[in-house]
Amino acid sequence: MIIVDYSDKRPIYEQIAERFQTLIISGVMEADEKLPSVRSLAVELSINPNTIQRAYMELEKDGFIYTVKGRGNFVKKDEELMNRQKEKLLAGLKEQTMNCLRQGIEKQEIIDCVERAAEGVTA
Repeated sequence: MIIVDYSDKRPIYEQIAERFQTLIISGVMEADEKLPSVRSLAVELSINPNTIQRAYMELEKDGFIYTVKGRGNFVKKDEELMNRQKEKLLAGLKEQTMNCLRQGIEKQEIIDCVERAAEGVTA
């Protein structure tokens, strides 16, 4: 479920937080679903538990999860948060599209690329 890419320049806690965000937004993880414990995920990924704790703190700060003292961390389902996250991603896609057009990439090439990417996700 969570994979760490050691060649990625971003900190590991950011990678973990981003992956959980994706799982939550896409509906793979449902509202009130319990996240793995800090200790178990740290063992599974062979990383320091403080790294997992920091990722969970970021997720809670951003409104993706909530903590129940003594029970763990759970998915918080907030439609407004989901919509804001989708808007943020689409704004990034729009910006990248504008950069491509400015660099002379044809509109149809961009559309074809997006379609190929979407096929790769649904395949």
